[in-house]
Amino acid sequence: MLTVEPASAGARLDRWLSERLTDLSRARLQSLIRGGLVRVDGAASKAAHRLRGGERVEIEVPPPADETLTPESVPLSIVYEDPHVLVVDKPAGMVVHPGAGRSGGTLAAAILAHAPTTAGVGGPRRPGIVHRLDKDTSGLLLVAKTDRAHRILSRAIADRRVIRRYAALAWGHLDDDRVTVDRPIARDPRDRKRMAIVNTGRLAKTDFLRLARFDAADLLRAHLHTGRTHQIRVHLAAIGHPLIGDPVYGRVTSARRKALPVAAAFPRQALHAAVLGFAHPRTRKKLRWESPLPPDLVELSSALSKA
Repeated sequence: MLTVEPASAGARLDRWLSERLTDLSRARLQSLIRGGLVRVDGAASKAAHRLRGGERVEIEVPPPADETLTPESVPLSIVYEDPHVLVVDKPAGMVVHPGAGRSGGTLAAAILAHAPTTAGVGGPRRPGIVHRLDKDTSGLLLVAKTDRAHRILSRAIADRRVIRRYAALAWGHLDDDRVTVDRPIARDPRDRKRMAIVNTGRLAKTDFLRLARFDAADLLRAHLHTGRTHQIRVHLAAIGHPLIGDPVYGRVTSARRKALPVAAAFPRQALHAAVLGFAHPRTRKKLRWESPLPPDLVELSSALSKA
C-alpha cells in the first residue's frame, strides 16, 4: 500500500509508480494497470490517471511466469539438420513461442522435444530459435542447436547476412514491378498491440518484386533488409496494398469482398517464408533452401488467376 504525497498531485499514475517501484519497469507497471492489478482508493484505474494527492494506491504483483518449457512431441517438417543447425518449415497456425493465451503446441516445445540439447540456447523459452515467424505465417525458420551457433547466426541476422525472402499475395497492384519501401516502424502509439510507420521508429527496408499480376491482386516476392516485427505486413499496408487475409493491417472493402469472396474470406495473412540462406556457423559453407507455396496459398493463387 502506498500513499500519494500532496506534492505529487497532477502526476500520471504509471510515472509516479515507476519512480517508487524501481524494480519494475514502466512497461511492466502499465501492464499491471491494464490488468486491473493497480487500484487507486480501491478502484482500478488507467496508466494516464492524474493523481490528486492523498490517495491510497494498492498494487498486486503476480509471481513471475514459469520460465521452464515442457517438451512436446509435435510433428516437425525438417528441411535440414546437423549437429549445429536445424531448418524447419513451419505450418501456418503454429505459434513459435509460448505466450499470453498459448502455452501448448508451440514450435519451441516441439523443437525442445526433437533436439533436447537446445534447452537454454538463446533463452529458456526460446530453444535455439534465431528469428521468429508470426503464428499465421508459414515457411522456413532457422534454429541454432548450440550456444556458439546461436551467437554467430544472431549476429548474421543483425548484420543482414541472412537471406530471407517471402512470397506474399497482396490486394491491388504495385505501381511498378519493383518497389522498395524504406520507412521506419515502431509500436503504434494509438494501439500498442499493432506496429505502424512512425518517424521516430527503427529503420525498416523491404524490396518487393511482382511475380504475377491477377485481376485484383499481386503475387509478390518480399526481400527483408531488416527484421522488424510485422515488417512486410506494415509496409504493404502503408503503400495501400495489404496482405490478403491480414486481420490486423488489411481492410477488406465491400468492393473487394464482392469481387473476390474467396480472397476476402481467406483465414490468414497470405505470407510464406519461401527462401532462407546463410553461411553455416561452423563450416562457413553457404546454404540456401526454398519452400514451395503451401496448399492453401496454391489454391488462393489459382482462384485469383481465374477471377
